[in-house]
Amino acid sequence: MNDFWTTILDFAQTTTTRVGKQLMQDFGQVQASQKADGSLVTQADKWADQEIRDAIASNFSGYGILTEESDQSFPGTEWCWVIDPLDGTTNFTRGIPIWTISLGLLYQGTPVFGYVYAPPLNQAFHGSWAGSSGLTVPTGAFLNHHPIHTSVDSPSNNHFFNVCSRSTAIIQKGFPCKIRMLGVASYNFLMVATGATLGGIEATPKVWDLAGAWVIVQAAGGVWRSLKSEPFPLSSGEDYSDRSFPTLVVSRPELVSVFQPFLEGIKI
Repeated sequence: MNDFWTTILDFAQTTTTRVGKQLMQDFGQVQASQKADGSLVTQADKWADQEIRDAIASNFSGYGILTEESDQSFPGTEWCWVIDPLDGTTNFTRGIPIWTISLGLLYQGTPVFGYVYAPPLNQAFHGSWAGSSGLTVPTGAFLNHHPIHTSVDSPSNNHFFNVCSRSTAIIQKGFPCKIRMLGVASYNFLMVATGATLGGIEATPKVWDLAGAWVIVQAAGGVWRSLKSEPFPLSSGEDYSDRSFPTLVVSRPELVSVFQPFLEGIKI
């Protein structure tokens, strides 16, 4: 890994670790309010958002910022950080120890680096993937700096598939795996990257839910299938606050056709 990518990784790790320590103090102790889109937000979300934005501004002059809690329009800069300061706010407020801090670094509107930290679990995921960017990127996906890869298993009653609360229509007779609902979009997809689950679906994720995990899943060998419109590359000047990108992620290409028939009842 060259100096540039080492700097990116070190920044993501240092910043999320620092922010995560404070969030752990607030974990299960704060009240949430409801935003216009029905999702929850706390003072902890807003604090973390500001801390991460300030850190980016201090370390990456000229880089854009797109974030769930404040800057929701893509600035069109060549490089842009996408922030979800607290993915899984409902879990966070209820004391359920699955929530994350998610960062994605975009080049020309498409993620090339992702970092997702789950403080209660002491799990830090990161990955880089060039895709069609034309950059020289050291492709790989890692959990706590150990390489991860998607599963090569075939579906069975001893394997898992993750759903979100808006995709429960997938649960039908004959579904080939056990179902799990984690309540955190980024973590849902990352479980596919580690091989813990064979697939996952999110019916209404936003760009900040996806950016970090998008890179890590594909660097780990997973298949990312957008069910409505492709999230990336982002469009300059567009407001992403009310745009959702329904997504299916599976561990290998052959499983798309296995799970696709069960998606028909889901409203996207």
